[in-house]
Amino acid sequence: MAFAIKFGTSGWRAIVAEEFTFANVRRAVSGIARYVASQKSSGARVIVGRDPRFLGETFCALAAEILSAHSITPLVISAAAPTPAISYAVIRERADGAINFTASHNPPEYNGIKFSTPDGAPALPEVTTKIEEEIVAFDSAGQIKAARKCSAETLDPRDMYLARLREIVDFRIIRNASLRVVYDPLWGAARGYPDALLREAGIETVSVHDYRDVLFGGHAPEPDDHLFDDLRKQMRKIKAHIGIATDGDADRFGIVDEDGTFFQPNYIIALLFDYLVVSRGWKNGVGKSVATTNLINALAQHHGVELHETPVGFKYIGELIKQDKVAIGGEESAGLSIRHHVPEKDGILAGLLCCEMVAARGKSLGKQLQDLFVKVGSFYPRRENFRLTPEVKEKFTGKLGQNPRVFFGRKVKEVVRTDGLKLICADDSWVCYRLSGTEPVVRVYSEARSPEDIEKLSAAAKQWIFE
Repeated sequence: MAFAIKFGTSGWRAIVAEEFTFANVRRAVSGIARYVASQKSSGARVIVGRDPRFLGETFCALAAEILSAHSITPLVISAAAPTPAISYAVIRERADGAINFTASHNPPEYNGIKFSTPDGAPALPEVTTKIEEEIVAFDSAGQIKAARKCSAETLDPRDMYLARLREIVDFRIIRNASLRVVYDPLWGAARGYPDALLREAGIETVSVHDYRDVLFGGHAPEPDDHLFDDLRKQMRKIKAHIGIATDGDADRFGIVDEDGTFFQPNYIIALLFDYLVVSRGWKNGVGKSVATTNLINALAQHHGVELHETPVGFKYIGELIKQDKVAIGGEESAGLSIRHHVPEKDGILAGLLCCEMVAARGKSLGKQLQDLFVKVGSFYPRRENFRLTPEVKEKFTGKLGQNPRVFFGRKVKEVVRTDGLKLICADDSWVCYRLSGTEPVVRVYSEARSPEDIEKLSAAAKQWIFE
């Protein structure tokens, strides 16, 4: 029986040479090709791109052959390209989708496939379900569609995407503030993107890890606090005002303040929301996942802006952006985008907007966050992962179906099941539990209104799992 390929919140990912094999890639791409052909009988065009991972070029060539065999014209991007740039190219080229070989921020031994629909957004569950069905149908057919001469065309999304960023970000403000910036692409697909724009505008910019390394320095290319020692070193060297980073495919961001403090994505999304309302006058709405800070809720109420809370998965926020229902939408896992832009996470844009915000307000991120706390109150979010034994997982899964009225002495005022189980307490603290669909792990998101209380709440949240 063939291995079942399943597309999760960000496509299909697996370890190279274990499940991510040439045979399984052929099956996955064939499923996508069959789906695209079912949606458009002739004249379909699909973009094929990749991040810098091992064998990316080879997988792209294989995908181009399979698409051609299904009478679909592949538009192949030769160099590694950021996910948001590929998304924007889908829209600009009016393509019928994009196949992107990337495992995003996963460790280097992984690769993956993201499929974007003709709107440039991550494929929604109703689409990926059909693709999975087409993979099964391909397996059942027992034969590979006869290949014809590959009809691939080439595409370079860089210039069109950078032109769009010049329209969105006010580089004049950044330059006039004499901002100094350090950028870390983490050896990923965004090398030569945000740093090129900053230098072009006359802004002092230093880059680190600016070369291809399929091992990403020996760790996952995730823009997280523990990987920014080299970035901080350069920040100290040039007395930088801000450090910005992107993950392997540049859909996620990491931001470091002038004093070396890593700023968690929850706070960045809230700060940028406030900045866009004030600087652009955008008050059409704000989107956030159920696991993202309620600081955004408080700001939405303060600004008189409608709040949209979604399940976890940027595809849901992407829908809000397509419908122009939000000025900005984001997730605590470091994904965001804004109105009139791609319905996909854009870590490059996030970093550049942070540069503009720091320059325009003349204050560090830390000082700006304190200003927000004065305005709407303080919020202290936290995310933790806990591995579960089969016995604990079975027992805990049963508990997730409960509706507790009290949580360790805190009165529960609302139970939310948008995604997992979220308990909102009378003191405005909350805990959200989400079981992983791929491993025996529970993700625990919690938030309290003081540093002391988040320690107590975090301990209680863990105790509730294992008691």
